[in-house]
Amino acid sequence: MKRRLEQSGYVLISIIIVLPFLLLIVAFYLQLATSSYSVARKDQLRTHAQFGADAGADFAVQQLNADDEWDGTTSPIELHNDGKTRVTYESSVEDIGDNKTITATGRTYSPVTHTSPDANVTIKVDLRPVSTGEFSLVGGVGGLELSNSAKIIGGSVYVNGEISMKNSSQIGLTTNPVNVFVANQACPSPADSTYPQLCASGENNDPITIENPAQIYGNVTANHQFDGSMMSSEGLVGSSGVEALPLPAYDREAQKAAVATTIDGSAASCSGSQTRTWTANTKITGNVSIANNCVVTVQGNVWITGTLTTRNSNQVVVADSLGETIPTIMVDGAAGAKFYNSTRLVSNSSGTGFQIITYHSAAGCSPDCTDVSGTDLFDSKNITTLELDNSAEGAKTIFYARWSQVTINNSGQIGALVGQTVSLKNSGTITFGTSIEGVGETFWVIDSYRRSYD
Repeated sequence: MKRRLEQSGYVLISIIIVLPFLLLIVAFYLQLATSSYSVARKDQLRTHAQFGADAGADFAVQQLNADDEWDGTTSPIELHNDGKTRVTYESSVEDIGDNKTITATGRTYSPVTHTSPDANVTIKVDLRPVSTGEFSLVGGVGGLELSNSAKIIGGSVYVNGEISMKNSSQIGLTTNPVNVFVANQACPSPADSTYPQLCASGENNDPITIENPAQIYGNVTANHQFDGSMMSSEGLVGSSGVEALPLPAYDREAQKAAVATTIDGSAASCSGSQTRTWTANTKITGNVSIANNCVVTVQGNVWITGTLTTRNSNQVVVADSLGETIPTIMVDGAAGAKFYNSTRLVSNSSGTGFQIITYHSAAGCSPDCTDVSGTDLFDSKNITTLELDNSAEGAKTIFYARWSQVTINNSGQIGALVGQTVSLKNSGTITFGTSIEGVGETFWVIDSYRRSYD
């Protein structure tokens, strides 16, 4: 006897119930994938447009440094075209007083046949002029150290010792090469009573060391330098003939003899939006502290026997009455002069800034040494007695560590630097606008960068 199998239809009912849900899930994921692709695609196109805008800004800066009257592109310039995506940029320049503003727009077309852009990005870049001189930086036997994004883009560089460059540090621009001279006066090693001397051939070859991607753009002449890598425009042009350059002389004794007024450091200090006036030929005994939005007006030479410390948005101003006469602030304390947290050394209406000189050294005669050499100088060259940090700046000021080191960290505009050792760190915005010996050409550097939604 055969058993007849009867079909009840349970599987069909299950399929009818489940299938619509499966279709809905598949449709949802297809929609999500399409939406995600669209967002990613739009983001990619905007990124291309951003690259175009950045290229437009770079191109404009390059053109302005070649021709100060350049006012922008006459038509879109094609940056990229791979047959699928096309990227263009346009740039225009507007004069804002003594400064300029670049408006750069990048546009992306995909496919390339599109006549309207699929993405566009506009940026505005504010520029300020920087004047160069014969030398904006002179380094003594301790040499020059650059790291992180520190850049020297004005004047010429003269170093008696060595140069060490790391990270993305840079000397010069492709459009404005900087002349670099290195005497290689770092011998003997270890130091003895005959230090410093110019090194002989084979004694300290290649005094310039550059770690990729650091770069020098300019003519480089350095005694016994044979490695010209990471140098261009023209790069290494000479391996001999550089004499050690004496650091600038200053008549310290004459300033001391001219003292007409003596005040205590506490009387010269200020805090909390106060004001102070330091008259010409003043001697300040002890330490001076300027903090929290103080404004100090300086009417002439000032001698501080202790330490000068400024912090938190202060201004130290050259009096208009001085005209083109540069006031010198001499600082004798072991800790030297320190400028922190948006302190500004402000030039007067004639464009005259300060000269800040620190005199501490490791020698027993400090701070009144007429000369420091031998192991005393070797021990002094790495003592920091002049320091700028956290956006402190002095656009027309010469900062001079006579026997020691000047250290610049995250700072703005600086006139010129002189020191036995000069160390620049984390200073992407640093420029030099004052010559130690004169005034030269003017070129444009970036002051600010912002997205425009106009």
